[in-house]
Amino acid sequence: MDSRGDTGYVHGEIIGIPVKEKDVYCDALDYIERSFSSSDCELVRLCIGEPQFVQVVCSNSSEELYIVEVDIKPTLSIVKNKTFSVSLPNFNEKANKVQFEKKTAYRRVGPSTEPVADLSEFYQHISFRDAQREEAEKRQNFSAPELSQNLGKKLIMLITGGKKIMDKEKWHILVTNRFLEKDLQSIDFLLNMNIFCVFDFDPDSNVSGLCHEYNKHHVVNRHFMQNYKIPSGLSIREFESHLRLFDQISWIFCNGRNDFKGNEPPCDEKTWVKTKRTLLKDCVSLICKDILPKGTFQVIFLLTSPVDTPFLNTFYEFITDMEGHEDIICLAESEENFKKWQRFALGSCEMETVNSSSVVGMTISQVNATLQRVQPTTTQATKRLPIHVKGECFLDTREEEMRCSLEILSLNHCEETSPELIESEKETIEQQFYHGGKVTWMNLWLADRKIVGEVIQRDAYIEVNSLVKDCLSWSLDRAHISCINIYHHPGSGGSTVARQVLWNNRRDLRCAVVKPSYSATVVSEDAIWLREYEEKDPQKCLPVLLLFEDCDQEFLEDVKYELEVAINTKKIARGTLCFILLSCRRSHNPEKMCKESVQQNVSITHKLSETEKKQFSKKRQSLEEQFNPEFILTFVLMSEEFESHRIAEYVKQFVKHLLQGIDQKSVVTKLVLYVALLNTYVQNSFISQSHCEALLALSSHLERFRQHTFVTSLNDQARLVLIHLRDENTYINSIRIIHPLVAKEILHQLWGEKQQQSDLALDLLNNDVLFEHRFGKDHYMKFLRDLFMTRRRISKGDELDSFFSPLIEHVREKECPDKAIELLKAAYKRFNEDAFFAQQLARLNYKHDRFEEAEQWAKSAVAKRPNNSYFLDTKGQVYRQWFVAKCKAMEQTEKTPENVVDALETALKAIECFQACEKAAVEDNETINNAGFFGVVEVGCVLLKLISSLDVFSKRNHSQCIKYLLTDYMPAEVETHWEQFHGKLKNLQKIMLEALEWISEDLSYFQTDLNTDKEKTVERTTKHPMHWLVNKSSAYGKYFSGASQSKDQNQWKLTPVMKRMMIYYHGGGNITSIFSLLTNQKDGNPVMVLEHIISLYPSNPMMAQMPQADLVNYIASHFALSCLSTQSPKLAAFQDVQRLSHQFPKEKQRCLSSALFLLVLLFWPEEQDTEVEKEHKYKTVLSAVEHLQRLYDKKLKDIPPRKKRIYTHFFLSNGTGFEKFVHK
Repeated sequence: MDSRGDTGYVHGEIIGIPVKEKDVYCDALDYIERSFSSSDCELVRLCIGEPQFVQVVCSNSSEELYIVEVDIKPTLSIVKNKTFSVSLPNFNEKANKVQFEKKTAYRRVGPSTEPVADLSEFYQHISFRDAQREEAEKRQNFSAPELSQNLGKKLIMLITGGKKIMDKEKWHILVTNRFLEKDLQSIDFLLNMNIFCVFDFDPDSNVSGLCHEYNKHHVVNRHFMQNYKIPSGLSIREFESHLRLFDQISWIFCNGRNDFKGNEPPCDEKTWVKTKRTLLKDCVSLICKDILPKGTFQVIFLLTSPVDTPFLNTFYEFITDMEGHEDIICLAESEENFKKWQRFALGSCEMETVNSSSVVGMTISQVNATLQRVQPTTTQATKRLPIHVKGECFLDTREEEMRCSLEILSLNHCEETSPELIESEKETIEQQFYHGGKVTWMNLWLADRKIVGEVIQRDAYIEVNSLVKDCLSWSLDRAHISCINIYHHPGSGGSTVARQVLWNNRRDLRCAVVKPSYSATVVSEDAIWLREYEEKDPQKCLPVLLLFEDCDQEFLEDVKYELEVAINTKKIARGTLCFILLSCRRSHNPEKMCKESVQQNVSITHKLSETEKKQFSKKRQSLEEQFNPEFILTFVLMSEEFESHRIAEYVKQFVKHLLQGIDQKSVVTKLVLYVALLNTYVQNSFISQSHCEALLALSSHLERFRQHTFVTSLNDQARLVLIHLRDENTYINSIRIIHPLVAKEILHQLWGEKQQQSDLALDLLNNDVLFEHRFGKDHYMKFLRDLFMTRRRISKGDELDSFFSPLIEHVREKECPDKAIELLKAAYKRFNEDAFFAQQLARLNYKHDRFEEAEQWAKSAVAKRPNNSYFLDTKGQVYRQWFVAKCKAMEQTEKTPENVVDALETALKAIECFQACEKAAVEDNETINNAGFFGVVEVGCVLLKLISSLDVFSKRNHSQCIKYLLTDYMPAEVETHWEQFHGKLKNLQKIMLEALEWISEDLSYFQTDLNTDKEKTVERTTKHPMHWLVNKSSAYGKYFSGASQSKDQNQWKLTPVMKRMMIYYHGGGNITSIFSLLTNQKDGNPVMVLEHIISLYPSNPMMAQMPQADLVNYIASHFALSCLSTQSPKLAAFQDVQRLSHQFPKEKQRCLSSALFLLVLLFWPEEQDTEVEKEHKYKTVLSAVEHLQRLYDKKLKDIPPRKKRIYTHFFLSNGTGFEKFVHK
């Protein structure tokens, strides 16, 4: 074909043409014969091949375009000593027919085809050209790779990357079409691989193909390509969890499923290209660009049957998204299948690359036998579990894989590991542990087998193990579930102790570690399954020992609750131990945590006993002979007991020595600083290796040596302080500094005192390479966000509770508030003006009395999330703090109605915000936020104090203030100045009363809600809410009743409202305050207080027709008094109280929850009751309980943890009347 320069196309550009009918091109070959002499026609046809139609792979076109290739193969045996002349056809438009030119011989001259000018000279060189052709035919430059006698070695090299054994932590992606029946018997090598997913083009695979056979051994999740589209609002990590991508193999049916009942039939090539090719592109792109980092996986194409266009397109998508052919290999038994594959692959890469990464000629059976020799585990290895009758059972692999939430510890754990792997990796495994890595089962197994040195058992191990043994001793009163808590200093070996307990009890108990990120329901279901697996009788099973590592207390309670429900449903006999929940949590004060329950808690501190000191000294000596001291730094720190002065000096000298000669300006040093900053301020933080490589701008051309390339790119200092981690589920690599103390010291020495940490944090925040990098982005963004956002919590094991993140606290205290504000502003901008950062800025500004700025940031947060109760609470706190500051500023000046206007306006703004917070919190069914109710009361009390201190009220009778607040009365001094506030101030009593009653009701239902460590926590936690309610109720009653030092001697002068406020003042205003008098007896005589409260009610309550709320408080006061003094003259007869309760509304839906609760107490049936009385009481109690349940469900919301924290007021006893119940 001639080269032409006027076509408008670029040389080498592949466009393609639409082909409607392929037969047209075949017919054209027949027409060519007219251009040759009859004697040459047969020879010409032997040299011209049939047209080949190669589809153009183009992601920008939906039209099918083809290159029509007609190969001319003038083999020497046909054309030797011959010359062919041709008559070219031309279409004559005038004659409307084809006319042939005279016969001419043509030859190639450079890029052109030209007529032969000198035929005699041309004929003379025929023999020379024949010799050239003969030589060319010998070279055969287009063929499959030669069938080497050492294909096995090539296969092993490709799969292992040149190692002696396969990397057990590398993921594999299979692309396959239909398997032959004989090949399905030889898939053991696939069963031992870490297969991430399979792209299967066989629509019958689930019924009779590879999927069907593989599913006999491993659980598979069947997907279609469209399942790999991430729903909006879901992060990558959440999506992975949603599809269980790293827990169970994902089997992707790329061309439909014949057995699928939905609309997923297989389709022909043309239809597939039109309807499914885009899905394939998106699916491959998501896996290669967002889920699996480059170098962590290998793609294997299994050509087990003839390949077609969709199959070939998969190769194109992978080679495009993986940016090269590295880590793509092809296995084909048939050379014919491979040639088609090869022809297509040559459009994307060189012949040598395709051939060197392909193994052609080995059967699946041969591949199976060859690869099993180099796999780290053996197919025959089957895990075993102990059983109740002291025997063993096999743990089915499929069953285990279906229980994703548990890492089950088997009797023969690690025994399936090949000897070659143990020999090559044992030293690395041990060094990793003593360098600061987490203990693994392999560490314990190697120590048991004496292959490496022993792992020290701390004294706490004996304590915990003893508690486990105590749980196993039978008793009729023994609970079904026992809980043991380990609280440990960070880096003191708590996790090691916990895992040693599991390891050494795996023969007597069924043991498992609970994986993070699964719901309590899933964990409990899997735990129940583990207990009953292969056991005949649910009543006779071995207990299950479950390890929870650094999980929330709430989550632990949730799991316990779910397990209790399951146990009760199965009616397990009393005294049968079913589960031991072993919780291992870090704490800065483990000994204090243990005092809460000495019998079930164990503390592990850095302090070593005399026995431990001897063990650590001996082990340290042994390790120092084996490893350099810098490689066992974490163990050295433990052996030194982390004593502040000794450790501080040791770490200081270690880091000082380490950093000598370091290049301060190198990018590796910057990386170390970034990691040090994160590790210092964010617990358990790390940076993915993929992020590090992006920052270091490492080349990705040598993927097989990726780890080596990364390690060698680090300087000596970085290699010593950085520890390499690997995710247990995804196998994705990451790094952190060997210990937080080292990270802190590196930050101090390397960054220095002259440079501010806020500058480093700002530099990290603005690093586009790290921020925009896709792999591991969820973790990186979380850690970066936590650096600026997450506060410390004692409940999370921190040393103290903080108002801001540790970094922000450091900057505002050690540098200056302006720097802290600048940092948060930068974070706000970086995180797309996230409302949570606006909230933090509001907090930070009002903390430093910058109320105008705080107001703007609070408004900004609320504007973005108007229904977020936490943002509304923050806005209310801005005004509250502003109001308090204004009150403080007026302390030294005379307050007048005029000069307090500004303060009043601010206070009322705060109350308005808190009311909006109340409304949003009540309407939100997924959160619990009581802050608005507390805020209304707190601001209200300060506001009442301010108002009552004004001369217009304080120098007159205090009743004038009450009169103003509760009636239409309007003192002249305030009438004009407070004109815009009168309505709100006169409504203050009602607003505060509603808030107090809501808090009282909530506390009467539930124990104090546990605080969380999430961004949406309230401004501050109200400690001891019961005491708070009592104190604020009393203050509220005082302001609205006029109670003073003279008490209420003239109570006959009090109005009904003022009497009610007086009752509030003395603690009788709500059921929670009343019952709190039974437990809080430090102040005064509770009997006298209750008697006084009762005396404030009408002397004849039956005739008084009291409102329902007053009636509830009156009856509750009698119950409280009966618990303290059954002989009190003020205690009414139980029957009289029963009759009084008849004044509660007949329609139970109109009853207050406290009224329904009292009905249950009053009408609980007694033994001496007649049958008629019992029947009547049963109806009353059942009706009350039914309506209480409805109110409870409404109050409960969609927050299951509250179920476990129901507040218990009374226990049932054997007495009668008031003595029927005993207060807890």
